[in-house]
Amino acid sequence: MKKVLALLLGCLLPWYAMAQITLSGRVIDAATQSPLTGSTVTLTAGNRATLTDAAGRFTFPNLSAGEYTVQVSYLGYANATQTIALEASQTLDFALTRTSVATKEVLVTATRANEKTGTAFTNVGKEELESRNFGQDLPYLLENTPSLVTNSDAGAGVGYTNMRIRGSDITRINVTVNGIPVNDAESHGVFFVNMPDFASSLQDVQIQRGVGTSSNGPGAFGASLNLQTQDASPEAYARTDNAYGSYNTWKNNVQFGTGLLGGKFAVDGRLSRITSDGYVDRASSNLKSFYLSGGYYGTKNFLKAVVFGGHEKTYQAWNGVDEETLKTNRRYNSAGTEMGDDTPYGNEVDDYQQYHYQLHYGHEFSPLLSLSAALHYTRGFGFYENYKAGEDLSDYLIPPVTIAGTAVEETDLVRQKWLDNHFYGTTFALQYRGAGKLSAVLGGGWNRYTGAHFGEVIWAQYAATIRPGHRYYDGDARKTDFNVYGKATWQATEKLSFFGDVQYRTVDYRLDGTDDDQRDVTTRADYGFFNPKAGVTLALSEVHQLYGSVAVGHREPTRSDFTDRPLNDQAKAERMVDYEAGYRLNQPLGEWNGLPLRLTADLTYFYMDYKDQLVLTGQVNDVGTALRTNIPDSYRTGVELSAGIGLGQLARFTSNLSLSRNRIENFGETLYRFDEDYNPVEELRTTYQETTISYSPSVVTSNQIEVQPVNGLRFQFQYKTVSEQFLDNTASQERRIKPYEVGDVRVFYRFRPVNWMKEVELGLLVNNVFNEVYEANGFTFSEYYVGDDTRYHYNYYFPQAPRNYMAQISLRF
Repeated sequence: MKKVLALLLGCLLPWYAMAQITLSGRVIDAATQSPLTGSTVTLTAGNRATLTDAAGRFTFPNLSAGEYTVQVSYLGYANATQTIALEASQTLDFALTRTSVATKEVLVTATRANEKTGTAFTNVGKEELESRNFGQDLPYLLENTPSLVTNSDAGAGVGYTNMRIRGSDITRINVTVNGIPVNDAESHGVFFVNMPDFASSLQDVQIQRGVGTSSNGPGAFGASLNLQTQDASPEAYARTDNAYGSYNTWKNNVQFGTGLLGGKFAVDGRLSRITSDGYVDRASSNLKSFYLSGGYYGTKNFLKAVVFGGHEKTYQAWNGVDEETLKTNRRYNSAGTEMGDDTPYGNEVDDYQQYHYQLHYGHEFSPLLSLSAALHYTRGFGFYENYKAGEDLSDYLIPPVTIAGTAVEETDLVRQKWLDNHFYGTTFALQYRGAGKLSAVLGGGWNRYTGAHFGEVIWAQYAATIRPGHRYYDGDARKTDFNVYGKATWQATEKLSFFGDVQYRTVDYRLDGTDDDQRDVTTRADYGFFNPKAGVTLALSEVHQLYGSVAVGHREPTRSDFTDRPLNDQAKAERMVDYEAGYRLNQPLGEWNGLPLRLTADLTYFYMDYKDQLVLTGQVNDVGTALRTNIPDSYRTGVELSAGIGLGQLARFTSNLSLSRNRIENFGETLYRFDEDYNPVEELRTTYQETTISYSPSVVTSNQIEVQPVNGLRFQFQYKTVSEQFLDNTASQERRIKPYEVGDVRVFYRFRPVNWMKEVELGLLVNNVFNEVYEANGFTFSEYYVGDDTRYHYNYYFPQAPRNYMAQISLRF
C-alpha cells in the first residue's frame, strides 16, 4: 500500500509545482449567514464551474493572471455576478438574497442532523456521487464513509446489492427520499435494484450513524440514510452518460432540465437503462428506471411533484456458492439447475416493478416560520420464478394424478411467488428558525401499507386437474404507521448549545391467510414506542467542537419473525439506547504554493446497548426456515475516525477508521440431530457466555487520495479493508468471511470540444485493481446426524469480481 501511494505521489508531485493562482471563496445566505451547500459557481473565462461544499466553499486552482467574471446561482436565491482582475491568489465571498422558498430546506431539513444535534453524520454531495457513479448501485457510491461495508449477489455491484453500517444490515437502516419512508413496511429492507441509477437524480445524501434524529418510517437501529432528490437547476441543461465494461455491463441515461422558466417553474427528468451479465454465472441484470420532477417556486410558496420508478429483471444469484465448489469454480450459480441436465432453467428470475409518487408543498409564513407537507404513494408488484423438481403435489394443493392406474404424488413444476402492494400516506414538518437562541421543528407522518402475498403454479408435469395460474397460498397484510416528533435546539451561550428530540410512534400490523408452507399465519400486533433523544455541543473555538448525545430507538419485528416462528412464540420489539460522544475539527492551515490548505477531522465514540435484539439462533421451523429470537442483552461499542486534508481542488486525502466490539451476552444456539429420513429427532442447545455478533467486522478502513494536477484531469485511488466477519453468532473460525483488502482507481478528463457544448468528460474505473480474491457476504447452517457426534456445517459465500473495468463518456450541454 505504501509503495503504491509513494509511486502515485511521485508521479504527480511535478504537477504540483505548476500550481499558479487560486480563486476561492464562500457562498452564504445573506439573512442567516448559513452556508449554501451545492451552489453553482461559474467562471466565465474557460467556462469552468464547480459546486460549493458542505461549508459553502469553492475553489478554482491553476488560474492565470487576468480578468474573470464569477457567477453564483442557487435555487430560491437571486443570482450574483462579480468581475475581478486576478493577479494573485485571493478569496471572494458571496451573500445571496432569497427570492423564493428554497426546496432543499423545506424537503429535508426537518429530518437531518447538523453540527448542533450531537450525533455522528456524514454528508455526501452531488459532485462526489457523480465522481463515483459508473452504474453501480447506491451502496457502492457511499463506500468511502465510516463503518460502511458493501456486497453484491452478482459480484460486480449491479443487481442485488446490500450494505451494512456498524454491522447493521439494510433492514436496520432507516431510508427516506425527501423525508418519505422507503423501507419495505414488512421486511424493513430497501432494494436498491428497484431504483437503478437513482444516484444520477440525487442532490445529496446524509448518513446518520446510530439512532440519529427522529425520522419517518421504521426505527434506525444502525444508521439512517437520508436521500434528497436534485434541486431544480436555475439554467437549462441536457446530459447523457454512457458506460461499458466488464461482464458486458452497459449504462445509458439521458438527463434534462428546463431551468427556471419565468423565474418560477422548472422541470427535470432522467431516463436510464443498465444491463449486465454479472460476474457470477447467469447473474444477469436488466434494469430500467426514470425520474421526473416539476415545480412551482414562488416567493412564499412552492409546490413540487416528484415521480420515479424502476423495473428490474435479474437472474437469481442469491443461493451463493458452497465452500467446496468455491475452491474450483467461483462463478458457479446453482439457481435453475434442478432440471437435472446441463441446461439450467432459463427463467429463474426476479421480476419486480416499483413506482413512487410524491407531492410536496411548502409555505413560508415569515423568515422564521415555515411549513412543509407531502403526500406520497408507492406501487409495487412482481414475482420470482423457480423450477422445482420432485415436489409433493399436496404442498401445492394439487390432487394426486392417476396415470395408467398408478397414483402420482410428485411432479416437476414451475412456480411464481408474488408480491403486490400499495404504500401511501402523508408527512409534515413545521419549522421555526429562531433569530435568537431557539429553533424548533414539529413533525410527523401517517403511512398505510397493504400487501398481497401469493403463489402460483404456472406449469406442472403431472397436474391435469388444475387451471393455469393455480394459486397454492394466499395472504394479505395491512400495516398502519403513525409518528409525531418534536425537535428543538437552544443556544444557551455563544459556545454551548443543547438539542432535544422526542418522538412517539405507533404500529398496527394485521396479517391474514396462509404462507407458502400452507400454515395459517394470522397475526395481530400493536406497538407504541416512545423515543427520546438529547444532545449537547460545545464550540471550544471556531475550529474545535465537542459533542455528545443519548438516544433511544425501538423497532418492531419483521414479517418473517411472525410467519416463520410458532404462533405461541411471538417475537418482541427491540430497543436500543445509543450513546455518542465526539470531537470535530475544521482547521485552515494557510496556503501552500498559492492553494488553501485545510484539515478536517471527526472522532466519534459510540456505545449501542440493545435490549431484546433479534438474532439468528441456528434453530429452524418445521419446514427448515432459519429462525431469529430475542437476545436479552447485546451491545456494539467502538470508535470512528474520519479525517481529511485538502489543498484547494488540487489534492485531497481522506481516511476513515472504524474499530468496534460487537457482543452478545449469554447466547443460546439451538441445533438438531436428524435421522436417515432427515427428520429432527433431538434438539441440542449450547450457551455461550459472550460471543461476537455475526456480520460485524471489528476493523473497517477506507482511504482515498484525489488529485487534479491540471484543469480537467482528475485521479482517484481508494483502498478499503474489512476484517473478518462471522457467519453465525458462535465466533467460529470454521464459519467466517475472511478479511479482505480492495483498491479501486478512477480517472477523469474533462474538456470542451466546441462552443455549443458545455463539456465532455471521459471516465475510467478499475475495480479491485490488485485482483484480490475475496467474498463479501455469506451464510451458514449446521446440523448433527444420528450415530455421529460430529458437527457438520455448510457454508455458502458470495464471491466478488476480480479486477474489472468500466469506461464512460458523459456529454453535457
